[in-house]
Amino acid sequence: QVHLVESGGALVQPGGSLRLSCAASGINYRLYAMKWYRQVPGKEREMVATITSDGITNYTDAVRGRFTVSRNNVRNTLFLQMNNLKPEDTAVYYCSTNAYGRNFWGRGTQVTVSQ
Repeated sequence: QVHLVESGGALVQPGGSLRLSCAASGINYRLYAMKWYRQVPGKEREMVATITSDGITNYTDAVRGRFTVSRNNVRNTLFLQMNNLKPEDTAVYYCSTNAYGRNFWGRGTQVTVSQ
């Protein structure tokens, strides 16, 4: 069974930094692309960053240059380094992967950017 567990969310001031983690199990992790999404209440879930099995990354325009996605294929862990955080980055952040013909999601971790 595929299991994704996010951690690292917190309350942080504008301009601050956080690093989110996502621990994966139940898949041959190194073979799968991984994604970070975020969601604000009342809005659709938004793709934030993706990383392929080969380490190729992609970002939504709103975070490009501030966020960095990376992966550790030994520890089966996905990361999202978030710098220069803005109030509009406030959301629940989810990691996701597509395996065995379906999408899997973690339960999310709350990031709040506020004074």
